[in-house]
Amino acid sequence: MQSYRHFLLLFGFFFLRLSISAQVSLTQSNLPIVIMDTHGQEIPDDPKITVDMKIIYNGEGKVNSVTDTVYHYNSKVGIELRGSSSQMFPKKPYGFETLNTDSSELEVKLLGMPKESDWTFNATYNDKTLMRDALAYTLAGTFMDYAPRLQYCELIIDGDYKGIYMLIEKIKRGKNRVNIAKMSASDNSGDALTGGYIIKIDKMTGTNSGEGWESKYAPIPGSWQTTFFQFEYPKNQNITQPQRDYIHGYIDQLEDVLQSAAYKDSINGYRKYIDTKSLADYIIVNELTKNVDAYRLSTFFYKQRDSEGGKIKFGPVWDYNLGLGNVDYCTGGNSEGLVINDFNEVCPGDGWVIHFWWKRFLEDSTFQDELKLRWNELRHNQLSGENIFGLIDSLSKLLDVAKDRNFERWPVLGQYVWHNYFVGNTYGEEIDFLKGWLTDRLAYLDEVWQINTSKTLTTSTSQEVIAYPNPFTSNVTIRHDMVSVDATLTVTDIQGRVIHVPIASKGQSELRYDFSTCPAGVYFIRLMTSEGVRTCRVVKH
Repeated sequence: MQSYRHFLLLFGFFFLRLSISAQVSLTQSNLPIVIMDTHGQEIPDDPKITVDMKIIYNGEGKVNSVTDTVYHYNSKVGIELRGSSSQMFPKKPYGFETLNTDSSELEVKLLGMPKESDWTFNATYNDKTLMRDALAYTLAGTFMDYAPRLQYCELIIDGDYKGIYMLIEKIKRGKNRVNIAKMSASDNSGDALTGGYIIKIDKMTGTNSGEGWESKYAPIPGSWQTTFFQFEYPKNQNITQPQRDYIHGYIDQLEDVLQSAAYKDSINGYRKYIDTKSLADYIIVNELTKNVDAYRLSTFFYKQRDSEGGKIKFGPVWDYNLGLGNVDYCTGGNSEGLVINDFNEVCPGDGWVIHFWWKRFLEDSTFQDELKLRWNELRHNQLSGENIFGLIDSLSKLLDVAKDRNFERWPVLGQYVWHNYFVGNTYGEEIDFLKGWLTDRLAYLDEVWQINTSKTLTTSTSQEVIAYPNPFTSNVTIRHDMVSVDATLTVTDIQGRVIHVPIASKGQSELRYDFSTCPAGVYFIRLMTSEGVRTCRVVKH
């Protein structure tokens, strides 16, 4: 830990020259404006301090002015610095909790996101596209059970303009986030003891960290590194000893099976413990982005109660600012290679290496087939080039004016910022690099995960979601064979915000949505049942 602190100190000195920035005056924005008053307090790493916060947001497509007196949010928040090495950048990331005026917890809807109390401000300092996390979360949210929602804003603290931030949902248990059973101190036996739990693999920094257990298996045979599983939910101060013992024992059983010769067994192998669809989806997001931290840091998985499924699911996804070609160490910023295979080969001396699980999964040819099928399914839908590059263009348009203020405040364009692989002189060059990198990455993964047609591989075409007309001007009809059963349907915009769109009519296998009051743009219609999640992209002209 001492050596790590020494590294952070050197890191801070190295970037001191980048902290020189201009004072920028913000008067109005197309983005929500967040104004914070700390009353002279310095925001620490820990614990949170209580400050006043206002959010000015007049609605989609409307201008927000700092002089506006009608507020989207106007109350207190408890705020602290968050992150690890990112704290050394002059533009700081924050975690905060919304509070009532008496400082009690306040669950509130912020900027179209479901009601909750825990949030983060992502600074996007070393990601000069300002969108790598947004791309990863938004795309993942179209096919995984849950990915953090976000909204861009501009932040002012004590009169000092801080630039563009992403307001992002913090990972936590809840019906609108990781939807697993709530644990209480009395849930110490029977079905109640079996879930829900959230576990993470990460650095031992931040809230609720440092408590858990060390795997009895080395991540790499004979290595000096260890893998530490941390309790994320229930929190350290709340989890009981029987609950600790249960989830520890469950993971031990999984690891024993993964180490055994019979780990591929369809009944008693690792599939008994793991939901392989979520595993495939998690690998796809991390490999699409070629995330250098994948599988070894910011890695979350969760377990529901046995009566509600019981198996481990991987996710939510988190922290992709060093993905998508933005890193110059270990697996690097080129568009080739799989992190899951390569990281331990090229960086075996890193303090955090990839645990043995992940290569073991890929040694199962049946799972490899599932992964390839899932990739090919997503490439024709949510991860099509049209969807991915359309999202980049939409975000670029959204940030078009505000980005100039951000880079005036933090003049990093044309400068190397730890750990940039590419340094563009303009924002346009950064976006062009991202698009070019993704074009090459998609082509590489299409080749690596190409389906071997000599094998009998099938996927149900009956699960297809059909939208027509698409594009449309007012109403769109959705046809799907799950519409007539117990399905949950949601509509989100390009930024992952839930949009309340009335259903004009409903048939046995069709739904017609009335988008007449919605602005033109891209929307995602998401159907969720016990059989899985299907998403359809629609465009309103």
